[in-house]
Amino acid sequence: MTNEDRTRADARFNKAARAADDARTGKTERDAALKAVTDNMAKLKALRLAREAAQPAPAAPVKKSRTKSPKKSGEKGPALADWLAGQQSGGRRT
Repeated sequence: MTNEDRTRADARFNKAARAADDARTGKTERDAALKAVTDNMAKLKALRLAREAAQPAPAAPVKKSRTKSPKKSGEKGPALADWLAGQQSGGRRT
């Protein structure tokens, strides 16, 4: 093996070793960043829950009463022909 071949082989080995080291370092950095984000999310969630627990519960909205009285079970509506005529005269076409 010549000196030039040995130099090339060392360069290839060093390149592979650097790539493996960078991969390990990058994974560690990503794991640290992920842990920081997760911890921050947990802290913000705890603060939000505490703030919501301190606020009084909102009052239930008041339902408006209907202007028309609901039909009773014994009453019938208009005949179908009358209803269709009313719809057509009101501008609705079927």
